[in-house]
Amino acid sequence: MHVLHHASQEEIYGAWMIEELAGHGYRLSAGTLYPMLHKMVEDGYLTVRTEREGRTIRKLYSATEKGRRGLAVARERMRILTQEGTGR
Repeated sequence: MHVLHHASQEEIYGAWMIEELAGHGYRLSAGTLYPMLHKMVEDGYLTVRTEREGRTIRKLYSATEKGRRGLAVARERMRILTQEGTGR
């Protein structure tokens, strides 16, 4: 959900996402995040493009329309879950 949130706002790349998630208390290794990103591309939730800057090659990920819809569904389910937890 966090990956889709950021990828729907702007292009993201793996190393940045690892740092962003660490700031929220998640400890993901590259060996965990990159397969997840690749699967999200394969499943149609993200697109990927390659950008080269000097010697650096970076893959930039963006949410697709399917990814944005999936994010909206996940947000709604979280809203329902948190309301049930508070007794509202």
